[in-house]
Parts: sequence; C-alpha cells; structure tokens
Amino acid sequence: MHQLKIAAVLLCAMSGATTSSVWAQQAAPAAAAKPAAAKPAPVQGFTPPASSSGKTIDSIAVVVNDDVITRNEVAARIKSVEQRMKAQNVPLPDPADLRRQLLERMIVERAQMQLAKEMGVRVDDQTLDRAIGRIAEQQKMTIQDLRNQMEKEGTPFATFREEIRDEIIMQRLREHEVDAKIQISDSEVDNFLAAEKAAASEQVEMNLAQILVRIPENSSPEQIAARRARADEVSRQLRTGADFAKMAATYSDASDALSGGDIGWRDSNRLPPLFTEQLLKLKPGQITPIIKSNTGFHILKLVDRRSAAEAQAVAAVQQTHARHILLKVTPTLSAAEAKRKLVDLKERLDNKAAKFEDLARLFSNDSSAAKGGDLGWLAPGDTMPEFETAMNALKPGQVSEPIETSFGFHLIEVLERKSDDVSKEKERNAARNALRERKLEEATESWAREVRDRAYVEFRADDQ
Repeated sequence: MHQLKIAAVLLCAMSGATTSSVWAQQAAPAAAAKPAAAKPAPVQGFTPPASSSGKTIDSIAVVVNDDVITRNEVAARIKSVEQRMKAQNVPLPDPADLRRQLLERMIVERAQMQLAKEMGVRVDDQTLDRAIGRIAEQQKMTIQDLRNQMEKEGTPFATFREEIRDEIIMQRLREHEVDAKIQISDSEVDNFLAAEKAAASEQVEMNLAQILVRIPENSSPEQIAARRARADEVSRQLRTGADFAKMAATYSDASDALSGGDIGWRDSNRLPPLFTEQLLKLKPGQITPIIKSNTGFHILKLVDRRSAAEAQAVAAVQQTHARHILLKVTPTLSAAEAKRKLVDLKERLDNKAAKFEDLARLFSNDSSAAKGGDLGWLAPGDTMPEFETAMNALKPGQVSEPIETSFGFHLIEVLERKSDDVSKEKERNAARNALRERKLEEATESWAREVRDRAYVEFRADDQ
C-alpha cells in the first residue's frame, strides 16, 4: 500500500505552473527547526504504576528538538518496512543497517513535522477524507474496501489516515519551502531549447536506481574523506557482484533507499548534466563511477533505456482566459466560513453590486489579486483538475459557485475562449518544467539536509 500513500501526496500538488503560487503559508513564517537552547532533561522511560512489576514498557530512542522518538515507534516502523520490502521482493539489509536507516529517516521526518507545525501547516479532516476517497477511487475500491485491505495487511485504518495526513502536510511544506523558491528565467529556457535542438544524439529516457552517500553540511575534510571511503567501499562491493538494491537499502542516504534505490524512468534532459554524461556511456545493467555533487557521492545504475516519444504534430488547443478569487483556509478562517464568504461575494456579483476585479483585489489570497484575479490564458492541464472541470463548465461571462481545491475555495469567471496553435508556448512550458524538475531534486535534498542539521538530536543508549 506504499503506492497509495504516494498517490495521496500527489493529489495535493499543482498540475501546472499557473496556480503553483496559490499556496502560501497559513501563519507567519518561522525559522527552520533549530537546536534547542538547552539540552532537554533526561527522561528514563515510561513505567507502570508503582503497584505493578515496575518493568519499563517503552523508552526514548532519540530526542529531536523538544520531541522524542520512542523505541516502540522504531520497532513498529521496522516491522512495517520489513513487510513492505518482502512484498516488493527487495532483499533486506542487516537488521542494524535497517534500524540505522529508518531511525535517520524518522529523525528527518520529525524535524520537518515540527517545522510544519511552527509554520501552521495543517490538513483538516475534510481534506483528508477527500484525499483518501480519491485514493480508494484510483484503486477502484470503496472506502470500506480500502479499510478492509489495510487492516488485513496489519495496519489499523486510523494509523493509515494519520500517515496520509502527515505525508500531505510534508508535501505542502516542501511545496512552500522548496518548490515555490525555484526560479526559472527566460534565458535558461532559451538556452535549454537551443541545446535541445543542437543535440546530435537521439533523446532517450533512462530507468535509474541510485545510491547516495550524503555529505553533511559544513563537513570537515576528514568527514568528507570518510564519506568518500564509504562510497568507495560500496562501489567495490558492486563491482564484485553485490546486489544493487540490497546495497542501496543498506548504505544509501537517499529517501528511496528502502525501495532499492529505484528512481524510475527519467528523461535524459531532466537529469543533472554530470549524471547524464556518465549514464550515456553505459549499457543497461551497468553502474556509473562515483559522482560527487553538492549533496554527496552518487552511484547510479542504468536499469534500462528507451527512445523518447516522437514529438506530436502541432495541434489546435482550446484555451480559456479566466480569473478567480481565492480564499485559503487558515487557523482564523474555517472552510465553512470561506465558502460562506464566497457565496456572499457571488451574490453581490449576480446583483451587479460589485465588479469581479474589485472584489479580487480586496479579498483574494492569491498573487493574482493585484491583477484583479486575472490568471491569463489557461491550457488543459494548467490548473488543478477540480478547478479545470468547473472552469470548463462555464460560459464566457459566467461565474461559478464556490469550488474547493487543495489550495482553498475559488470563485471562477471565464472571460473568453479561443482555439489556437500554442505549440511554441507549450514547448517553452515543457522546457520550464524540465528545468524545474532538474533543480527540484537537489534543492529538496539540500533543504532536508539543512532542516536535519539544524535540529538538536540526542541518541539515547539502550539502558537509558
């Protein structure tokens, strides 16, 4: 069911650049998770009342800022991951390596969740219910079927719900902290397109797996040398026939380690150039030499290669010129209040008591507010599915009822439509998206590393 969790997160991401700016932090920004001012007082564990045997039933494994990870939590995560790896036929690493990998992941997750809490990032029950409903729909199940399957696999449905909630929160946090800060200039797009046209070799897609030995921020030369030695040892074992997936699960510091390092299919243009340069020299099944980046030392495996799809013929695409008013759900504005406020605004518009652009400037929480809510010309796929469906049902000059997306509640007005040859514009958008994806992976790794390195982390010995 791991894929179900990933599906829930993807449901919260924008499908186009036009509305990617709609999300913004719901409370005043807070600094990234930072070390505690003082070392927390020792906590020995959780013990039963004095009348019982006095045997410790749980204890602290790690302190993360002002929170803790208990040994029972670690044991439960290990059990869950072992079940998933066995189901996916991924060889299990040594128990000590698996515990180390999972404990580090739990520390990173806990530090990021603390940052999300500081920034006021929340997912209410209604949003969570809709996300789980869409997961069930994608799997061609009812909610009850999904519940039954989760519990059959040994995961209480309430636990599954909270895991989905946490992953949606994490995705929203990353969107704000990483995605929204990636800028692609017109000159970068121009250079990308020029290089694409000048490339003599055929465009290919590559199915990849990776092992990453991360370099901590502000590492000393000795620490970097130690990490390089670790990467050298991994490379040596791979050259002598070690299983790549097992080595990834044992040694990789990337988030995909416990999936055997699987990255999946990637267009060669969407990979960092230093990766592509080495991968183009390989045959399927071969691995690269060690590649050093700002993040760490990478070893990539070329699982397979295929020709990229031929460019589609120029086609006429219907575009819609629209504008909207967005009200975001925040700690001070509930979903019901946001919807009721938009109903009132629509009534004013229907009665000709106000102009749409004036209301957008006054009330909209989107960056388009300064332009009267104008979103410009939108092509299919540029907006969230719920937004696009509602927009397509409108006639020019018509205003929608309040429409909910993961960004909040919208009033949409269609201004005009046209069918036009937008191949050039779509080509530039595709180039911009390719450049964004190229930058996104490394930016996300760097951000996660910064959050982890700024956290106060204390490992507790087994007898504490």
